[in-house]
Amino acid sequence: MNAQNRLFVISAPSGAGKTSLVRELMAREPGLRFSISYTTRPQRNGEVDGEDYFFVSQASFRSMIAAGAFLEHARVFDHFYGTSRAQVESLLGEGYGVVLEIDWQGARQVRAAMPDSVGIFILPPSRAELERRLRSRGTDSEDVIRRRLADAATDISHWSEFRYAVVNDEFPAALQALLDIVGGKGEASRADRPELAPLAEALQA
Repeated sequence: MNAQNRLFVISAPSGAGKTSLVRELMAREPGLRFSISYTTRPQRNGEVDGEDYFFVSQASFRSMIAAGAFLEHARVFDHFYGTSRAQVESLLGEGYGVVLEIDWQGARQVRAAMPDSVGIFILPPSRAELERRLRSRGTDSEDVIRRRLADAATDISHWSEFRYAVVNDEFPAALQALLDIVGGKGEASRADRPELAPLAEALQA
């Protein structure tokens, strides 16, 4: 297996460092392309339509759902997010590997639609480190941090649904694990390795 014509679905709880890892993975692997999601949330300052997201109205998004245009979609608070089936299929058809950065619920939808997709879950090394990373952002209130920690425990409870699991303790090692998986050498990162179960249990405590 290599990156060509493969769909990689990467999920993680907030604070696990997924975004930084995926950004560096994309920089290192020229054969990968990132799937740009559709969303109904307002466009923020500095965001570019068609690069950060495709910004559409709720009516347009609902029409796309009805037409079966999404490989996966979800409602997060008051806004919808979705992955275009046509975009993913087009990139795969051009010979690229495609990366989706979505939550476990979206990953489950993709797995049902495309069973050959490669699921990767990013885990933090400990609950204390996860909390430290969330607090280090300096942008969230105490209530928001507590909610994110609770949400993280729920997210982590689904880690075993993925083919691979990468523990983001040291960034270079975690990045190398992702590169190995994309390159078809990810046996050491299989999610069914025995040492992961106690870590996942502790993370949910």
